[in-house]
Amino acid sequence: MPEIHIPEDAVRKLLGAKSPEVALLYLYLQAGNEPDGAGAALNLPARKLDLALALLRQMGLYQVPEKRILEPERPVYTEEDIAREMAHNQSFSALVGEVQRRFGRILSGEELKILLSFCNYLGMPTEVVGMLITYCIQRARARGSVRVPSMRTIEKEAYRWAEEEIETIEEAAAYMQAQLQRQSEVEQIRQLFQIRDRRLTPGEEKYIQNWLAMGFSKAEIQMAYEKTCLNTGSLKWAYLNSILKSWDAQGLHQASEIQAGDRGAEKKPAQKPIQKVQHHDDELTQFEKDAIEKLMRKHRKGD
Repeated sequence: MPEIHIPEDAVRKLLGAKSPEVALLYLYLQAGNEPDGAGAALNLPARKLDLALALLRQMGLYQVPEKRILEPERPVYTEEDIAREMAHNQSFSALVGEVQRRFGRILSGEELKILLSFCNYLGMPTEVVGMLITYCIQRARARGSVRVPSMRTIEKEAYRWAEEEIETIEEAAAYMQAQLQRQSEVEQIRQLFQIRDRRLTPGEEKYIQNWLAMGFSKAEIQMAYEKTCLNTGSLKWAYLNSILKSWDAQGLHQASEIQAGDRGAEKKPAQKPIQKVQHHDDELTQFEKDAIEKLMRKHRKGD
């Protein structure tokens, strides 16, 4: 069996997944095996195998060989197209009913066209589209919104799913699990920064997403936050980012590693200059002898 080298970053991601199937599949693939034979070789049912493979993709530990390239623009659908799909495509008709139930209202003609594009243009199964809708609603709630996201917002996410080739229920479930967990972590960092009266700006959220992607947890980000406040007096995003990027460049991602690394990088206190002290048995210079003789003569005149 070939020797398998597991990068430290991959180890952290696998431990964070807390899934023996994912770790086992990763080792199987790292050994040079193809995913098609993993089910039989690892005794994994198809559903568990698909979910494990999807999780590896979400963690960036398995790359799909080729990605489907979308056309520059989606087709222009008409009301007749919508009517035909509703009449002859039972799955699409059921999807429309479910989405309207989730939205609490009847979809407009434009919204129906966007929904149809998910199925006919992006090629998503209706079950996956349903999970897409659920994910977008849950994400909005996690961000503190009580409103259902617009169909345009959902469309942007649909294109992201298409680019990631999320085409099965298992892949959608893995993506949702990873993204909602990440959103929960972002919310924890927002609370850590004591930002309670507003939502994060897109730029602020991008900072946090990047830090989490580097492999830092709340504990390490808190260390950088406290260091930023001590040095600048408040939360300075760019300054905090520079600290975490520096730690990442040094390969320091755990609190214990950072503490040890910081101690090694601490500057030694400046040593006080050593003052020369005249000892009694030191030999006097000629200048010193002349000064003493002059002082003695002055003293004798004063007597």
